[in-house]
Amino acid sequence: MTATAPPSLAPLRGIACMLASTAFVSVNDAIIKWLTAGYPVGQIMFLRGIFSFLPLVILVWRSRGLHELRMHDPRGPLLRGALVVAGTFLFMTSVSLLPLADVVAIVYAGPLFVTALAALLLGERVTRRRWLAVGIGFGGVVLMVHPSGEGFRAAALVPLAAALAGALRDIVTRRISRQESSLAVLAVTTVMVTLAGSLTLPFGWQPVAWFDLGLFALGGCLISGAHFLMIESFRLAEAAVVAPFRYSSLVWAAALGYAVWHYVPGPWVLAGAGIVMASGLYIWHDERRPGA
Repeated sequence: MTATAPPSLAPLRGIACMLASTAFVSVNDAIIKWLTAGYPVGQIMFLRGIFSFLPLVILVWRSRGLHELRMHDPRGPLLRGALVVAGTFLFMTSVSLLPLADVVAIVYAGPLFVTALAALLLGERVTRRRWLAVGIGFGGVVLMVHPSGEGFRAAALVPLAAALAGALRDIVTRRISRQESSLAVLAVTTVMVTLAGSLTLPFGWQPVAWFDLGLFALGGCLISGAHFLMIESFRLAEAAVVAPFRYSSLVWAAALGYAVWHYVPGPWVLAGAGIVMASGLYIWHDERRPGA
């Protein structure tokens, strides 16, 4: 099992792992957005999953070998894997329907879900101030899913559902990370996502260009590394501490969206994202208060 950091450094290392994980995920998201224009979601899940095994094998080889893959209770990793499958399918579908920056902004609701669910499922203390921040944050989500006179964007419910699946995944990760190794959890997740993608192959398969094959390989390596770092972050620090640092993904998503697709998020999306981000950062600040 991965060694635990000293108590004084563990939160900082957890935050660093989350920031690095977010950077990897953001680049992967842009790759997925590009690939969804020509390939079914299930095929993308399958091919990316195949390449995800490469960094996993390297990590196992550099650790204690196959002993690192042993699990104390497989139910937790299997539940997490199922949530990742659901979240992956929902997220990939959402980036095929909406601009990348809009999807990432709506997925910002994830840390708000984490804060609320951490109280209910993990027994972590959530003050009334944090509950108020969660409520205000969800007000920001409403702005993003109803951004114009065109009315409610039904497609925006897809990334919102992905955010809920991701929050449940994080809660399960936090619960099992004390007894299961990061590599064991990552291995189960990778196998389940790849198998889930393979089940869709009879319903649609597109020939893969060599350039796109390279993108599948890069995406697989990035997402595998990102999940490992994310699992480590929840091992090192409480969910309410590290989850808000995912907000750095909006900077990545906006930059990549503009560089590749020349897309700039609309004012309602930016306003809603700002409210959600401010709520999440307040929750983090409140967590750091003495006696909180």
